[in-house]
Amino acid sequence: MWFKHLHLYRLHDAPQLDAATLEEALAEHAARPLGSRDPRRMGWTAPAGRAGTARLHDLQGQRLISALRQERLLPAAVVREEVEERAAEVEAREGRKLRRQEKITLKEQVVEELLPRAFVRSQRIDLWWDTRRGLIGINASSRTRAEEVLDLLRETLGSLKVTPLASQTLPVRAMTQWLTDPGSRPADLVLGDQVELKAKGDDGVLRARQVDLDSDEIQQLLESGRQASKLALELEGRLSFVLHDDLALKSLRFGDALIEEANQSDDGDDALMRLETDFVLMAQALGESIERLIAWLGGEAGTASNV
Repeated sequence: MWFKHLHLYRLHDAPQLDAATLEEALAEHAARPLGSRDPRRMGWTAPAGRAGTARLHDLQGQRLISALRQERLLPAAVVREEVEERAAEVEAREGRKLRRQEKITLKEQVVEELLPRAFVRSQRIDLWWDTRRGLIGINASSRTRAEEVLDLLRETLGSLKVTPLASQTLPVRAMTQWLTDPGSRPADLVLGDQVELKAKGDDGVLRARQVDLDSDEIQQLLESGRQASKLALELEGRLSFVLHDDLALKSLRFGDALIEEANQSDDGDDALMRLETDFVLMAQALGESIERLIAWLGGEAGTASNV
């Protein structure tokens, strides 16, 4: 249940939906088996998998829903090879070169024929909806996947006004400042051992893992004008993550104390109860940590600074 990545969005004029209404809307856009000629499809599925059928878990103002993304894998190299073979046969038979449009049509025919035999890859993408804070967080490795889930939610609800969560101080500026000036770091912030430094010119990107971020080598790179676009951070042993320049949180790791609290909960070996217990604890930790992070970054963009 524990999220690995998080793309954050601010809800504006959030729809007031009770759990029953939302569950009904999710059911109308439920995941269905991928058709033999469908390249991809996305719909809502049960977050608990085989342990439960509910598509919505609504607990203490925290909502959990999951999208199932299915896609047929048809390698471009396979299609290209088949198109070239068929094109060569036609050209040899008719004694002429195929026009560009004819090759495009041939490619479409190849894709249509091969698609039903392609393997299907399924991916579950979890969405956390904090109704109290007006936040949505999506457990996806890329912004593109997160946006696909938002599109599905927008289609499900009829409308959905969200914007990526943004801070008054750009993450790049804050991360660079924390690296160059230890005195600027918030008291409860601990640097990790991973960083990505970008140059202003065309000198590329430097990535370092398992390094002392206060070392002379890192400081020299910063003095040369490089800026931090990714930085590993830890918050009071409760949560660690890699902060990205677009405010995405990657490589999330929850503290041992929080995991131990979840493990000690009395769920009676009930998988559904365990899912909900883990989710509530995770949502609480994420909500509090995000509030603190935004405060470190000068408050949320578009609002008065709360530092």
